[in-house]
Amino acid sequence: MSQPKLSLIISTYNRPDVLAKCFAGVDLQSQAPHEVLIADDGSKAPTRALVETWAKTRSFPVKHVWHEDDGFRKTIILNKAVAAASGDYLVFTDGDCVPHRRFVEDHLAVAERGFWVQARRCFVEEKFVPQFAAGHTPVLRWMLSGRITGAAKGLRLPFPVVKRDTAQRGIIGCNMAAWRDDVVAVNGFDEEYSGWGIGEDSDLGTRLYHLGRARKFVYAHAIVFHLNHPMAPRDHVGASLARLDETIRSKRLRCARGIDQYLAASK
Repeated sequence: MSQPKLSLIISTYNRPDVLAKCFAGVDLQSQAPHEVLIADDGSKAPTRALVETWAKTRSFPVKHVWHEDDGFRKTIILNKAVAAASGDYLVFTDGDCVPHRRFVEDHLAVAERGFWVQARRCFVEEKFVPQFAAGHTPVLRWMLSGRITGAAKGLRLPFPVVKRDTAQRGIIGCNMAAWRDDVVAVNGFDEEYSGWGIGEDSDLGTRLYHLGRARKFVYAHAIVFHLNHPMAPRDHVGASLARLDETIRSKRLRCARGIDQYLAASK
């Protein structure tokens, strides 16, 4: 069976310095993605210039999906990016993550109908982020010296370590993958979530469970290096957690405000 077309979706907001490092990691992939979509939550001109310059010399299409800055609206821009994606299989990461050089190859290797995938990240300590460079940084040495933490999640083995489950633990949006038609079936990301970093990724994963799609929880393959930064303040935490609890309790499959509003416009 032929491999699916993989759309790599990279979310970003006003961090062209680290986004450039992410792009350098994409450039080194052992297998190129079918396309890359930049889900941009309202970045200013420097990010646009970076994307335009990078896109000119890539062998695959690069789509800059952008909307005006009006607070944290990551779920909305991700839905717009999914609507614009032409691949069969979607891999999500963040612009402050640098993919291992076999990231795309590994995601394609573990892709399986009936499942979505959660892979892992290790952490580049904040003060060393400016020095980190895809293809040049001696990763193992940095792990041994403490510059990179979470080494158990950052070492690639010749084979993936895979657990199939439907658990909540470990759902993170910076390294997850799913079939596009499954994401559309649950109506994408729930745009009722507002505020940074709470619940929206888990809500999508939960609704994929309700669709009958278990998770392949993958270690030792499909790794990203997260470039640590100061934590943004988390607001609306209580409301977001309550919304996630309700999704879990009610077995909700589709969110009310999701991707369907963008699909017709993308055709």
